[in-house]
Amino acid sequence: MNPKVKGGEAQRQDERFDVVDAEDVVIAQATRGEVHARGLWHRAVHVLVFNTAGQVFLQKRSQAKDTSPGCWDSSCSGHLDAGEEYDEAAVRELREEIGLTVEGAPRRWFRLSACAQTAWEFVWVYEARAEGPFVLHPAEIERGGWFELADVSRGVSERPAEFTPAFRLVWAEVVSRRR
Repeated sequence: MNPKVKGGEAQRQDERFDVVDAEDVVIAQATRGEVHARGLWHRAVHVLVFNTAGQVFLQKRSQAKDTSPGCWDSSCSGHLDAGEEYDEAAVRELREEIGLTVEGAPRRWFRLSACAQTAWEFVWVYEARAEGPFVLHPAEIERGGWFELADVSRGVSERPAEFTPAFRLVWAEVVSRRR
C-alpha cells in the first residue's frame, strides 16, 4: 500500500506535514499527530468535481476516519505532505480518493485561511470537470454521489452535522461565488 494513502485508524500519525505561519509560509515540519494535537497551521486541498449536468460529486467519509467520520465532504480532500505543493496534492488526492487521473492540476478556485472550521488548515479549493464513474478508496470513502447544488445547499442548511465543518465553509464560499 502506498504509505501516503490514508485510511481511518491506519492513518499514519508519523506522516510529516509542513507547518506554516500566518502568511502560509513554511516554517517547520511536524508529524500529523503533533500538528493535530497542537493545532498547528498546515495545508490542505479540497477538490469539487462537477459533471456536465451541473451536479457536484460529494463523498461520504468512511466511519473509520479520525475526524468527521460518516460526514459528507468535498469530492476529495486531503493534507499536503511535507514539501508538496498545493497543485501536486490536488492531483494526488483525486487519484488516491476517487481514482480520477488528470493531466495537470484542476483550476484553482479560491483559498480559505486557516481557522477552527478548517482544523487550522490553509485550504486551496479546486474545481474539476468529470463524469465518472469513480473508483472510491474504501478506507477513505463509504460512498459517493452526484447532487444538485440546491440539494447540497438545503442539506447544509437543514442538517449541518451531516457535513464536515470544512465543507460547510467551502460550500458557503461556493454559493456566494455562484450568485
